[in-house]
Amino acid sequence: MTAFSRDNSQNLDQTLRPQTWDEYVGQAKIKENLRILLTAARERGHAAEHVLLYGPPGLGKTTLAHLISKTLGTNMRTTSGPAIERVGDLAAILTNLSPGDVLFIDEIHRLSKSIEEVLYPAMESGVLDIIIGKGPSARTVQLELPPFTLVAATTRISLLSAPLRSRFSGGTFRLDFYNEDDITAILTRSAHMLGVAVDQPVLRDIASRCRATPRTANYLLKRCRDMAQLEGGEITSDVVQATFDLLEIDSLGLGAPDRAVLDAIIHKFNGGPVGLNTIAAATGEEQSTIEDVIEPYLIRQGLLERTPRGRIASPEAYNHLQNN
Repeated sequence: MTAFSRDNSQNLDQTLRPQTWDEYVGQAKIKENLRILLTAARERGHAAEHVLLYGPPGLGKTTLAHLISKTLGTNMRTTSGPAIERVGDLAAILTNLSPGDVLFIDEIHRLSKSIEEVLYPAMESGVLDIIIGKGPSARTVQLELPPFTLVAATTRISLLSAPLRSRFSGGTFRLDFYNEDDITAILTRSAHMLGVAVDQPVLRDIASRCRATPRTANYLLKRCRDMAQLEGGEITSDVVQATFDLLEIDSLGLGAPDRAVLDAIIHKFNGGPVGLNTIAAATGEEQSTIEDVIEPYLIRQGLLERTPRGRIASPEAYNHLQNN
């Protein structure tokens, strides 16, 4: 029983992942573009053209890659930029693909420059150029690759080189944050799959605090389920509030690190402007964490302004901290 529970827990995120296009909520324009691209390629009997997906974490890039593979009726090989350390690693992956397979590379912006250059001819001409030997005796061997579709995902598209971006001939698609209705629909499906009873108003309460991100919404739902299980009942408003209090998540979805940044700007630096280095020193957070994780959400909520002179807390930030 213990082994079964452990395996079930490990596969839970995979279980909640949409398995069909109808189950995938949101990103309507991207879905329609991909439907046309994939349907046309399948009817021609060709591998689909390469696709680049970008946007913040947790919006469904990996799920789209799985759906692309299912639509094409082919296998999907998954790897990531940091995992491909040498040219030989990429060569091994590409030469082991079957015709029509989908290769999904997550965090593709973390590929090294030398590996990127090997990927260019593979994407464009379907060949792999390998250099054998060193010095004057070195020679290039060209291997024919089976037709394949590269689906790449990145959270930092600005770090991709222009030559690499231009080779995604199937399209480059940006995933947008979700609205509350779509998040509620996602949570309704997830609650059903988890086997928990939750009223729509309760789901909307969770949706309002998930930072417009499905992955975060599912995480909060699972934590609410855990709390409800210990309380011996269903997920009620009281259970949700108790869960958020324990996780230190307020009415806007801000966590303790978010509030710490706002608190430092307001109370230590008179609302700003203040530089990123100073905020990092005052809060103990890394600059990259503040810039990539904390700031974007605060700016979207209208709580923080980024100016040439530094960061400034908005009047809404003062009001929010006073009421939470």
